[in-house]
Amino acid sequence: MCVEPAEPPSSRLTRRGVLAASAALAGTATALASGTSPAAAAASGRPGRTGDLVVDGGTLLDPATGEVTEDAVVVIRDGVVRAAGSRDGVDIPADAPRLDAHGHWILPGLIDAHIHLNTAGEALDAVRQGATSARSGSTNFYQDIAVRELARQAPGRAPRLRAAGIFVTPDLGDTILADPDLTPLARLKDGVRSAQALRRVVEVNLARGADVVKTRVNERAGLPEQDPLAQVYSHEQLAEVVAAARRGGKGVLCHSYSERGCHDAVTAGIRSLEHGVFVAERTLREMRRRGTYFTPTLTAIAGLADSSDPVLAERGRAYLPVLKQAVLAAHEMGVPLAAGTDSSGGSITPIGREVELMRAAGLSALDALRTATTGAARLLGLDGTAGRLTRGHAGDVLLVAGDPLADVTVLKSPVRVVRSGIAL
Repeated sequence: MCVEPAEPPSSRLTRRGVLAASAALAGTATALASGTSPAAAAASGRPGRTGDLVVDGGTLLDPATGEVTEDAVVVIRDGVVRAAGSRDGVDIPADAPRLDAHGHWILPGLIDAHIHLNTAGEALDAVRQGATSARSGSTNFYQDIAVRELARQAPGRAPRLRAAGIFVTPDLGDTILADPDLTPLARLKDGVRSAQALRRVVEVNLARGADVVKTRVNERAGLPEQDPLAQVYSHEQLAEVVAAARRGGKGVLCHSYSERGCHDAVTAGIRSLEHGVFVAERTLREMRRRGTYFTPTLTAIAGLADSSDPVLAERGRAYLPVLKQAVLAAHEMGVPLAAGTDSSGGSITPIGREVELMRAAGLSALDALRTATTGAARLLGLDGTAGRLTRGHAGDVLLVAGDPLADVTVLKSPVRVVRSGIAL
């Protein structure tokens, strides 16, 4: 797991061209709705069309407080919540279109804090399945940075995204072609391991506009020929990545499995630990002290158990109960948790599935929901934008068929999704 191979972009694309192309593509959709020409929409740099909407008559749940409001109304203007609460306390504009929510529960859009979005189709699929905001777990050729720009130009087509750019990993493979500034690294006999090489990959990511930096300390669990407990970077090497990212004002998420690898990553200063199956109590205590987040990607580990490959299937069966125990221990210690599916390879898993597995690990339904709303929003630096439906937050809404506090599985199949006031 953690990113499937993808075809490189055309060799005619330049570093600026990637962003320009995504903006032009998104501008086509914007033009259809607004009458603005695609070229003008792309060149303006302004966000694309957002919506006015009244979500009318459902049961509103605020994940931050656990408060439940019957016969609620949410008023969205220009893609932003202007009012939310009981019908008696909200002024409902007569001119705004309405979305009938009677018989449904109203929730903020969910957040997938670890996902790999390589195409516009995958981005749209993620939104339709409830992830209105997300953090990339890296892509091979900076597709996530283009997806982020697509989301800004045409919010209904992609989640609000924190992009990670390319993976800082010893063997870049074909990703060496993602940017001409990376190609000198092909001369390195041992790959991206020296302090200079590690800094260079981070610097190219930041120059491309990455919001976060993704690296690894262990090999992959999703490839049967690799040993996910084998360590590929030392504490010192991880510290170089973290220092380079911090110079650019960015945090680091780290693909980790082994006990020692998790500890090295956390003490090197990463912002969030990804997967973390064999994270130990000493490391969890360090994470609590530092405020390091834990994104366990239970969905991805559970998916291994269903693999047709016997090595992966056994790995999934062995790892999942261990990871569930780690998640519950982290929660009980006060380590902040964030939900992430690690979806990749063209298949998007609903973020509601991760909430379901958080609940199965022992969290309450409300605390499990918070990992995909308020908790994930803080990790992504979106706590004033996503994760709640209060005044000033984004008009990202999920309608679900039942009470998620009684049955979190309803989150896997949203009845309706609203992105920035646009009902999909």
